[in-house]
Amino acid sequence: MPSKFHHPFWKLSPYPKHCSLPSKGAHAAPTARLTSMAMINPTTLFLMLVLVLSIHFDPSHGLSDPEILLKFKSSLSVNNNALSTWTNQTPPCDGNKAKWVGILCYKGSIWGIKLERLGLGGTIDLETLKQLPNLRTLSFMHNNFEGPLPELSKLGALKAVYLSDNKFSGEIPGDAFEGMPWLKKLHLAKNEFTGAIPASLATLPKLLDLKLQENQFNGKLPEFQQKQWRSFNVSNNQLEGPIPAALTKMETTSFSGNRGLCGGPLSACSPATSSPIPDVTPADSDHKKPSGIVTIVILAIVVGVALAAIIAAIVILRRRNQASQSIETSSISNHQTKPGIKDSDQVSQGSPAHSLGGSKKGDKAKLSFVRDDRVRFDLQDLLKASAEILGSGCFGSSYKAALLTGPVMVVKRFKQMNNVGREEFQEHVRRLGWLRHPNLLPLVAYYYRKEEKLLISDHVEHGSLAVSLHGHQALGRPSLNWPSRLKIVKGVARGLTYLYKELPGVIAAHGHLKSSNVLLNNSFEPQLTDYGLIPLINQENAQELMVAYKSPEYSRYGRVTKKTDVWSLGILILEILTGKFPSNFLQQGKGSDQEDLATWVTSVVGDQEPTSEVFDKDLVGSKTSEGEMIKLLKIALACCEGDVEKRLDLKEAMERIEEIKERDGDNDFFSSSASDHGEIH
Repeated sequence: MPSKFHHPFWKLSPYPKHCSLPSKGAHAAPTARLTSMAMINPTTLFLMLVLVLSIHFDPSHGLSDPEILLKFKSSLSVNNNALSTWTNQTPPCDGNKAKWVGILCYKGSIWGIKLERLGLGGTIDLETLKQLPNLRTLSFMHNNFEGPLPELSKLGALKAVYLSDNKFSGEIPGDAFEGMPWLKKLHLAKNEFTGAIPASLATLPKLLDLKLQENQFNGKLPEFQQKQWRSFNVSNNQLEGPIPAALTKMETTSFSGNRGLCGGPLSACSPATSSPIPDVTPADSDHKKPSGIVTIVILAIVVGVALAAIIAAIVILRRRNQASQSIETSSISNHQTKPGIKDSDQVSQGSPAHSLGGSKKGDKAKLSFVRDDRVRFDLQDLLKASAEILGSGCFGSSYKAALLTGPVMVVKRFKQMNNVGREEFQEHVRRLGWLRHPNLLPLVAYYYRKEEKLLISDHVEHGSLAVSLHGHQALGRPSLNWPSRLKIVKGVARGLTYLYKELPGVIAAHGHLKSSNVLLNNSFEPQLTDYGLIPLINQENAQELMVAYKSPEYSRYGRVTKKTDVWSLGILILEILTGKFPSNFLQQGKGSDQEDLATWVTSVVGDQEPTSEVFDKDLVGSKTSEGEMIKLLKIALACCEGDVEKRLDLKEAMERIEEIKERDGDNDFFSSSASDHGEIH
């Protein structure tokens, strides 16, 4: 019978494994074993027993996931109740759903830990975390961790590590990332690291995203061998020397703030620029004071530059006035929507003085494109374009800009992002730019300035779902029929599902889902817009403006969850089925005194089966399927469940929505012809 110990004594013997005692046939084996044991010193035998027992009875051996996480929690310094859900009362994961805050789950296993902006300190105990076999991502950004970088190589299977904006310091060993072949993303920005950038980073085969800016790294850049980068930034350090060949195609901003770097997108290297800039001591400075002639030359140059700047300013002002005039004379649509819809799709007579030309430095600025399949243009091209004010929504104004030679774009100016730093803004917006899905309006380009942020996207001619639902009569358009509405619901659900797959670290991947943020193309395929903005919007403003902060869980508990977008989806479906606008969306601030749409539907239906009085009158007269509409209504109400725990999760909602059919031949409830009500085919 095999021993319960997995380490037999011969593995611990002081003798080499290939050695053996002489034997005289099979019957000599017991004697050989006794002789071998007899040769071991009693003290040595005792130590071996202690070693074996310590291996097999180590308290950390065989811990459950909750025990591992609670042990890890004990190494942290937590100043609040941020980790109050970390308790033995519930498991960390239930399928793909996390029960503990900051835990990312997949099929019941823990694949990520994301504890950001919680004021955490103490030690990141990787020795304990390495007992989680499926752990692939760690994020402790925006906390108060100090000291040297943790030994990340203990978790060789990690794919992403985010430790930016802490107080880590000291030098990072050159071999710190050896044994991490799967690492794709490493963010160490805004810490206090010194010394050279670890050479082991240069050979990681899968590294795509490296953020080391705003530290105190010095010396030369390693010879990075990676050819494909999504993002690379070493700006605002103390680096010197030439930029490696593999990095020469990066943007200038990736290297700015390093006085000694040269080559690539920076100025060409020379003996003076490829070496560190020497410090000038007071004694040296006495010998390097410019002579009188040199002083005169310098003054002349300064005066010349000043005059050139004045002339340039005059030219710019004239051009801006011309651009402003072109905007003032452009046509402004007079379309009207139902009263109360104050959103980006409601056409406004806003003052053109607040149009694109209002940017003081806009004509000098360069747009940053996040897509390679679009015609390039610059902010100057937008200033010259004929502009139409689409409206002034929650976040700012929107403009339709028809370029002189090129496509029609929509420019949205954001007022509520002033607290977002350049690096954080660029990083997140580029991540949004990578998204590709037929039910997402693609982001094309962006512009960052401290006082102003612009997001630029394609123009969708047919407008928003809000206009099609509530403003079609004023625009002379027919109403949406049942097949079109069902198609829109399915497209929205698919786009939302994709967002949660691609943005797992964002609590509410959309965060602002409503009918005016669903655009319709000519075939009535929906495209979501204004998604993924919660990390960028100032929190004090987000609580006033964004739909996610009008959910029951925020009204009651002051928090947003991953099911908040499901609630928004339910409200949107009810709006599509009933034709009623969610009045509580119009009220700013936490909570709402007005009855929400789900409450109204529930009060009408009661305990009975939904009837035609719940549905939009434009649907009641259509020859469509009451049975399928009722199924969809029930799904919407399950998505609007006030108790988050009872609410459908997105996957289940998606599966149930996909089962709904356009028509149900066994249940022709509506008798009149759909064409009588302007059904759109």
